[in-house]
Amino acid sequence: MKIIVTSLFVSDQDKALSFYTETLGFVKKHDVPSGKFRWITVVSSDDPDGTELVLEPNEHPAAKEYQKKLVADGIPATMFGVSDIDNEYQRLSEKGVKFTMKPTRMGEFAIAVLDDTCGNLIQIIEK
Repeated sequence: MKIIVTSLFVSDQDKALSFYTETLGFVKKHDVPSGKFRWITVVSSDDPDGTELVLEPNEHPAAKEYQKKLVADGIPATMFGVSDIDNEYQRLSEKGVKFTMKPTRMGEFAIAVLDDTCGNLIQIIEK
């Protein structure tokens, strides 16, 4: 068994698609109408057949509350791996991405936390 799809609640699907592709560098895999919303997935440009991230509308009240509470407590909704956190921090900062935590070494790992502009904090970790 393996993870093939995971979801992330977003406040605006169009804004999220733009941020995750144009800013973070993911690649759109699916964008299919689904009622008043869309089934939108993105994948890593390094692994186009890998795990898909669904940009899920946060229309359900529980989803909105979940998102707000995570952000209020400074808890990232998910984590992405990067090969060089300092370079990634610099690249994203130059694109206007706001970080709530600059790259921080923690033992053998380094992490940073960014705001995805769609209601989430995202942790990046140097692998």
